[in-house]
Amino acid sequence: MSMIERMYPKPGLRVLVTAGGSGIGAAIARGFLDAGAQVMICDIDEAALARIAEERPAVVTRRADVSDEAEVAALMDAAKETLGGLDVLVNNAGIAGPTGKIDEISVDDIRRTLDVDLLGQFLVLRRAVPLLRESEAGAILNIASVAGRLGYALRTPYAAAKWGIVGLTQSLAKEMGPEGIRVNAILPGVVRGARIERVISDRAAAEGIPYAQMEEQYLASVSLRRMVEPEDIAGMALFLCSPAGANVSGQAISVCGNVETI
Repeated sequence: MSMIERMYPKPGLRVLVTAGGSGIGAAIARGFLDAGAQVMICDIDEAALARIAEERPAVVTRRADVSDEAEVAALMDAAKETLGGLDVLVNNAGIAGPTGKIDEISVDDIRRTLDVDLLGQFLVLRRAVPLLRESEAGAILNIASVAGRLGYALRTPYAAAKWGIVGLTQSLAKEMGPEGIRVNAILPGVVRGARIERVISDRAAAEGIPYAQMEEQYLASVSLRRMVEPEDIAGMALFLCSPAGANVSGQAISVCGNVETI
């Protein structure tokens, strides 16, 4: 195998991407499909699932809420039946959560953010690990955020969940390493798309400044002064599941253009 060939996942991998209907998840799903993988995606947005299924007929789609234990169990049963097992889990599902001061955001919003962004990853992992144990090269990619390494004013539930994912990743890597399963986290920065537009809009409103000014502040915190593209995250995901990434585990890797503060 040449070095160039080592940089890409082996064809035929069985891959599950949560929240794969749009944004980062969809870009990762497309990347694995292009690499010859069998790919299943889930999402709560059925319209998004329909769009990507029309674009990429080879993808298998299923509606699932990762914060619902019964739906996660059904999802994993479907993955086993449809894909014949699992080699790669991309644990991507998450929500932005509320924007506001800690004493102004609701307990319901805090709980919902933690249920989806952190507990959801645990629920998916509990059901996926038995399938990954049967793989010859099991790999887990937990999608976190640079907010998992930096303080994030007015977004405390989201940041707390992402810090939790980093701890989960590093702990699980130690737990699963002896069984040959690699576990890494990818920490995206300011990723172009509808979600960051909503986040910037909400934070601008919370601070009482125009959208354009808040967007400028976000980009000013990035050394490269530009947004990350979803395909940049997909590229890292593919590398981490390639032969070249075979000895990378327990890492929290930022793909952010060097975010200095948020």
